Amino acid sequence: MSHQFVAHPARRSGLVVAGGLIGTAAVAVAINAIVAATAHAAGASDDFEALQLPAYAALTVFGVLIAAAAWAIIRARSARPARLLRTLVPVVLIVSLIPDVMVGISDSRPGTSWGAVIALMVMHVAVAAVAVPTFQRLLPLPTTQD
Repeated sequence: MSHQFVAHPARRSGLVVAGGLIGTAAVAVAINAIVAATAHAAGASDDFEALQLPAYAALTVFGVLIAAAAWAIIRARSARPARLLRTLVPVVLIVSLIPDVMVGISDSRPGTSWGAVIALMVMHVAVAAVAVPTFQRLLPLPTTQD
């Protein structure tokens, strides 16, 4: 018979979590600014609105906050949050790329090019690459030993 030990995740103060989320969003926006600048330098049109700071900054902050809320809910309610997140994070990331691909296919927005669309896709990956490790530190998951 195996005994299961569940360590409770460390409690972080609301101020620490809020500060961490602000920092996460700021770093993700900065990385996305580099991606956008690189895309523009490579020939993406300045007319492509999604690669303009107000558009991607707002969506980046929104994405980080929604992802953090989902992480917190899963952490609190799932019997196996680490297992669920190992599946859910890549699936959500892949699903988040579908609208970008649809923009590329439709070619209906001013300045649309596949280079610009690929930049948007890189932005999604960059936000996940910044957010997930931060969530692991700010909102750690319980550890389970069998």
